[in-house]
Amino acid sequence: MTLRLTMARLAMIAGVVAAGTAAVAAGAVPARPEKIEFKALKFDAPKAADYRKVLPRSGVAVYLAPSNELPLVQIVMVFKGGEYLEPAEKAGLAEVTGAMIRRGGTATMKAQEVDEKFDFLAAIASTNSGGTTSTASLNSLKSNLNESFPLFIDMLKNPGFQEDKWEIFKGEQVERMKQRNDDANTIAAREWPALAYGRDHFEAREPTKQSLEAITTSDMREFAKRVFNPGNVIIGVSGDFDPAQMMDMLDKAFEGWAKGERMPDPPAPTHTITPGVYRVEKDIPQGKVDIGLRGLRRDDPDQYAVAVMNDILGGGGFTSRIMSRVRSDEGLAYGAGSRFASGVYYPGTFTATFASKNRTVALAIKIIMEEFEKIKSGLVSDEEMKTAKATFVETFPRFFESRQAMIGLFINDEWTNRDPAYWQNYRDNIGKVSKEDVQRVAKKYLTLEKMAILVVGKWSEIEPGDLEGRAKMAEFFGGKATELPLRDPLTLEPMAAK
Repeated sequence: MTLRLTMARLAMIAGVVAAGTAAVAAGAVPARPEKIEFKALKFDAPKAADYRKVLPRSGVAVYLAPSNELPLVQIVMVFKGGEYLEPAEKAGLAEVTGAMIRRGGTATMKAQEVDEKFDFLAAIASTNSGGTTSTASLNSLKSNLNESFPLFIDMLKNPGFQEDKWEIFKGEQVERMKQRNDDANTIAAREWPALAYGRDHFEAREPTKQSLEAITTSDMREFAKRVFNPGNVIIGVSGDFDPAQMMDMLDKAFEGWAKGERMPDPPAPTHTITPGVYRVEKDIPQGKVDIGLRGLRRDDPDQYAVAVMNDILGGGGFTSRIMSRVRSDEGLAYGAGSRFASGVYYPGTFTATFASKNRTVALAIKIIMEEFEKIKSGLVSDEEMKTAKATFVETFPRFFESRQAMIGLFINDEWTNRDPAYWQNYRDNIGKVSKEDVQRVAKKYLTLEKMAILVVGKWSEIEPGDLEGRAKMAEFFGGKATELPLRDPLTLEPMAAK
């Protein structure tokens, strides 16, 4: 048996080789790989309007993307509202509500029974709440959808918030909190938003042990009622389903479910970054550094030029200037780069970031700032422009690489009122960016005097700079550094210095 299989494989390989040889002989295949010519990739961005429907009775917007590749159905419900709706004294309410809708059973079914039923149906249901939106999703076999979907809706419409499950989840959260100071990245991720948005804004707010203990199941039930309702949702469905039947099933699911109100937009922060050097003491061999300032909004006309500029500066991985100099040329960090995060409701942040040995932190900061000045003072090269633009244009189809991804994009665009023609015009707008545009936005946004530098590490080793004397921390902002206290992981109150 084994010999016959082996001979069959050899015969198949020989046939393939013979066919390839014949094709080459006939001139169908170029003699060398570099001679191969590829047709230009043509990809037309799909339009959201082609997939958008409205449920006739409830008026809910639905995006449908049917396909019969696999006998699966994916339903996602995106609700407006998240952490910005929770009171400061109950920080964490949105997150725990999102988790407990799934974990806490229903009004008529214990949590364990819900879990067992979803498992038996081979269906995956999940719920969560983030900063500005909350989601509920169901992945089900087509054959089981008539059973898994009603259970999914019951979970959303009548969440049980089982007390013992809440106590378990609360304990898990507290244990995670205890690790908040274990890693410099975690500390920086806590302190940088506070510098950028203000510690009282939801972007920087984090739960404490006390705020979690203040949350009751009644609080969760009220939050869920406010956010998870038919008046505050957009739905996306992909997979193997009949569109007409799906529309009817969704519309019937909202019968008897109080519509509720659409949530308001998140509040803009009133805080502004105070320029300077900020440091958090942490006895580690490497310093973690964030350098940045507030940037621009998503729909700003400069968004395309900024995207190209940042790709060249630090967002383009190994082809970017910051990575090339800090890692490749100087060997100061394993990774270094920058990110321009455009905000939807208010300006986001620009951040350059890296981690380096304590003694070379100052040198890496100096090099990055030199790159800020360099991109402001001269035009970028033709090759840099070509590479950056190609990155955006050639990876563009990945936004729509799956029907689920495409539907998620359309839902987000509708919630945030993005221009419906954005994706159709995206590549043309990138193509219009000139070298002069790159220099202009670099001058406009990379204002060193407005930046903050956050350093987490052992200051006694970081401050003197490198052994060769090429840079030291005294060179930045007159040598003044504001010490930020390391915070207690459970209370987030400043800890006494050791």
